[in-house]
Amino acid sequence: MTTKSASSVVDEAVEDVASETHETSPRERASDMAVGMMSGMRGAAGNLAERLPDAATAARATVDEATRRMEAGSDQALIVGAAMSFGFAAGLFVGGAPRLIVTAALVPAVAMGMTLLDRSGRVTRAAGSRS
Repeated sequence: MTTKSASSVVDEAVEDVASETHETSPRERASDMAVGMMSGMRGAAGNLAERLPDAATAARATVDEATRRMEAGSDQALIVGAAMSFGFAAGLFVGGAPRLIVTAALVPAVAMGMTLLDRSGRVTRAAGSRS
């Protein structure tokens, strides 16, 4: 009784499968590839749809916390933070960064500036109502 090595058994199986399969045309291969890509995209979209509510909740909590900290901070800290954010965005712009990245870098500067303007408006209104 002769025994075959594992590699020879695998080689024979590969040859059998190769001889049984027929040649596919480029159109069939492209079609199979497109079907595979679409099923992969469908699965990825399903995963994204499942995770989107959690991501939105986490983003909302982060924005609320950032807003709370900006409102609790001093005017000097807000001025310095807004200036630094604006300077960073200006550096990106001068350096040739894409507009989307420059815009994203301006978001903290705008948020801090709006908080400062809101504070000054409240102080002005409070001073005007005392008179």
